[in-house]
Amino acid sequence: MKAIKKQALGRGLSALLKDPENDIKSVDDKNADKVVGNIIELEIDAIEINPFQPRTNFNEESLRELSTSIKELGVIQPITVRKQEYNKYQLISGERRLRASKLAGLTHIPAYIRIANDNDSLVMALVENIQRHDLDPIEIALSYQRLIDEIQLTQEQMSDRVGKKRSTIANYLRLLKLDPIIQTGIRDGFITMGHGRAIINIEDHDAQADIYQKIVSENLSVRETEALVKSYHEGTPAPAEKLPAKSSSFNVEQEEQKTITDFFGAKVDVKIDGKGKGKITIPFSSQEDFNRIIKLIKG
Repeated sequence: MKAIKKQALGRGLSALLKDPENDIKSVDDKNADKVVGNIIELEIDAIEINPFQPRTNFNEESLRELSTSIKELGVIQPITVRKQEYNKYQLISGERRLRASKLAGLTHIPAYIRIANDNDSLVMALVENIQRHDLDPIEIALSYQRLIDEIQLTQEQMSDRVGKKRSTIANYLRLLKLDPIIQTGIRDGFITMGHGRAIINIEDHDAQADIYQKIVSENLSVRETEALVKSYHEGTPAPAEKLPAKSSSFNVEQEEQKTITDFFGAKVDVKIDGKGKGKITIPFSSQEDFNRIIKLIKG
C-alpha cells in the first residue's frame, strides 16, 4: 500500500513538472524541495539513456523475464534520473528496469529526480553499477578508466569517490593492458579476473594469447596459471604436478562453452577431468533467476 501511495503522489508532482511556470533547474528554485529526491511518475519517452552508463551487456531473456514481472507487479524499485531541460530527463541508474518497462508497454515509470552535472552523473552511474554482481571486471575497469580520462581523477581521489581501495582500483585498471582477446575471454566468463591478473605479468601479447588458450583448453585454475606464468619467466617447463592432466576423452571448446553460457544467460562453468568426466555449474543470483533457469531446462 505504501508504494501505491507514493506513486499516486508522484502523478501530482508530475503535473507540477509539466507546468512551464515551475521549470525547476536547481535545488534553489521554487518547489524544488517537492521534486528533488521524491518518487515521480515520468513519461518514459521523456527519459534518455545515460551516455555514461558503464554497463553495456543486457541479457535479452533476463529482460523478458523482468518485463513479465513488471506487467504483473509494476516497477518495484524506481529508477533515478537527472532533470535537464523542460520535461526532459537523463537516466542515472536503472537502465535494465527502463528497458524492461518499455518491453512491457508501459508509458510511465516511477523515478527519483536528481539535479546533477555530467561529472556527478558519471560518478553516480559508476557507483550504482559497480555494486551489481553481473557487471564483469572489464566493464568495471573501463568505468574506472573513464573517470580518470573524463574527470581527471587520480586513483586516490577515485578511491574516495567510489569507496574502493586504491589497490583494488589499480588491479582492475591493469586488466586493460591484456590482449583484447583475453579481455573478451574475461567478459564472456571463460577465465576469471584472477587468471587475468596472472597473465598480465607477461608483457608479450602473443605469449599472453598462448597461455590463455592453454588455460581454456586445459581448464587451469588460477594457481596453476600462476605456476605457468612463473615458468614462462624462468624459461623452464611448468612443474608437471601443478598442471592438470589433459582430458583423454575430449575438451570443451571455447565456442561450445559460450553456447552454453548464452543459452542460460549466466556464466556457466564447465570442468572435465582426465577421464572425460565432468560437471556443469550454473550460477543464479535470486529465486527469480533460479526459476528462469528451471524454465529453460524444462523447455
